[in-house]
Amino acid sequence: MFIKKNLTTLIQNTIYNNSNLKKRLPLAVIASASLLLAACGPNANETLSSTKPDQYGFTPASEYTVELNNAVLGQLPFENKQDFTDANRGFIATLPEFVVKYSDGETIMDLSDYDFVNGQAPDSVNPSLWRQAKLNNINGLFKVTAGIYQIRGFDLANMTVIEGKTGWIIVDPLTTAETAKKALDFVNKQLGYRPVSTIVFTHSHMDHFGGVAGLLEAAGNDVADIEVVAPGGFMEAATNENIIAGPAMTKRASYMYGNLLPRSARGHVDAGLGKAVPFGTFSILTPTLTVNSDETKIIDGVEFEFQIVSGSEAPSEFTFYLPKMKAYCGAEMVSKTMHNLYTLRGAQVRDAVVWSKSIDAAIETQKDAEIYFGSHHWPVWGQENINEFLVTQRDTYQYIHDQSVRMLNAGLTPKEIAEEIEMPPELAKTFSSRGYYGTAKHNAKAVYQAYLGWYDANPVNLDPLPEYESAAKYVKLMGGAKAVIINAQAAYDKGEYRWSAELLNHVVFADADNDAAKELLASSYDQLGYQAESAPWRDVYLSGAYELRHGAADKVIDLASMKAILLQTPVDKFFESMAARVIGPDAFGEEFTLNINFTDLEQNYVLTLNNAVLRHKLAPKDAAANATLNINHELFIDLVIGVAGVSEVLLSDDLSIEGSTLGLISFFSLLDQPEGVFNIVTP
Repeated sequence: MFIKKNLTTLIQNTIYNNSNLKKRLPLAVIASASLLLAACGPNANETLSSTKPDQYGFTPASEYTVELNNAVLGQLPFENKQDFTDANRGFIATLPEFVVKYSDGETIMDLSDYDFVNGQAPDSVNPSLWRQAKLNNINGLFKVTAGIYQIRGFDLANMTVIEGKTGWIIVDPLTTAETAKKALDFVNKQLGYRPVSTIVFTHSHMDHFGGVAGLLEAAGNDVADIEVVAPGGFMEAATNENIIAGPAMTKRASYMYGNLLPRSARGHVDAGLGKAVPFGTFSILTPTLTVNSDETKIIDGVEFEFQIVSGSEAPSEFTFYLPKMKAYCGAEMVSKTMHNLYTLRGAQVRDAVVWSKSIDAAIETQKDAEIYFGSHHWPVWGQENINEFLVTQRDTYQYIHDQSVRMLNAGLTPKEIAEEIEMPPELAKTFSSRGYYGTAKHNAKAVYQAYLGWYDANPVNLDPLPEYESAAKYVKLMGGAKAVIINAQAAYDKGEYRWSAELLNHVVFADADNDAAKELLASSYDQLGYQAESAPWRDVYLSGAYELRHGAADKVIDLASMKAILLQTPVDKFFESMAARVIGPDAFGEEFTLNINFTDLEQNYVLTLNNAVLRHKLAPKDAAANATLNINHELFIDLVIGVAGVSEVLLSDDLSIEGSTLGLISFFSLLDQPEGVFNIVTP
């Protein structure tokens, strides 16, 4: 994943010893953990006109959207307020103002952005999603039971604090160092200071470990005295996610979490799984205790009964039961929403059967639990309520799997299955199984993908024309852009927004400068977003509308915030990503051998290019290599994230080049420079 332009500059200036070079050089660009790098967008809490677009161009809710959203009120048991009772239960205190800033002064999280989420749902928000947003607005420090506390609403995830014999046992220290520090400082202020004795990472997603550096800062005690507990495979899963396809995932995640959207009734209102994704400094710690099987451990005087559920919601995950407190931590295996079998930012499909079976095992083994708490949302009290919650979660994933398989075996395509699938009434009317994050529609498509892949067996879809080419032909066949827009407007006027969007997408991909088509398409996406119950679906539609009106974002993630995690990432993963950046046609007929020697690690990787394929292996230096790059591991990472400038590199004793410098320049010119900045809703 080397950036050829800047590395070529470095090598050339190594030759000419140009000490005035001011550019920072990334040796490699890694876009990692993109599901969690969504920055908070601008605040837009101003009163909106019901008849005019807002300052970002978002249009008012149409009469059809108002009618559809009003109908939701009669379809679900909104009179049931138990979730609000549970979400407020045990409340101790919250901060009157919760504002967290990054080191450069940029705001990471400001909960006042969501003050508008109050009262009845506005016309532009699905009432069911509005209900979830109001629940996720309930924030602060809560007592779950004697010895167990939670911080909720300060981050996308929860941080759980358990009283150990010698100090706090912290479960899942949030996403960023900044939010985690503020959270633990608040805990110590409210409950009295205690050192941190143990940190428990329930699973390998960054919103559950990324804040550990801030936790250590707030803890005040030596990290050497802290036990770090995690499930087997945690470090590999936590550091590997999103490296290969990172740039694409990053862009898609910006849509999924609405990071460019205003926080308003016509913009981003919630993430479904939690309030919002903070974007600050990310960190990680290597576990000192790895749990590889269902087993019991005494951790700082507290008995933990672990259940391995890896392969359900995360590739590395456990849940645990605390018999003394009769409390069960379900991690993220279960949440107060239907989760994703496939996440819209792009990821490998999760196994619905494994997931369902893991929950079923929990039902059998946690029969004595009187309290459930998790990595997201609010707890559940009472054995009967816990059992009902687990059963509905278990059956939600199994039902989607079974019905999707039944229909695919009957020959239905992914689109047809998504349109046909209907949840059982008891599951459909259970708020914790509603699609605030995942949805039955896109999860059904995920099941199809898991079994049969992208091809639906129709020959026309085996080798279709690329979208930009077919779009031009469709538009011409339909009588030109004006005719298509007239028909799309008619569909829009009847509330057929999916159809108007489909028609207009052809026009935009045939002519990206057609402003009339772009605006009507954006308005169609507005209405689809306003109708969506899923927070990610809403954010995706509205992000598409935003891009049509304002252009694609050019913001690049500050990889300096990822340094602690990149230092823990296996070096060979960088080279796997490099291989995926070889520009095939440019590399036809080229052969090259390169040593990359990490001097402090005493590791040398031999990279070979042949048949336009780049391979690597950990091996002694190849004496016949065309070139050798000697580099210190930390300097390598500093170059990756741009912390080290070229002038520093040139003066460093930790980098040198042997062999053919011109050959090295030629080699790196064959590598693409992905930035994760591209259009989605326009060609």
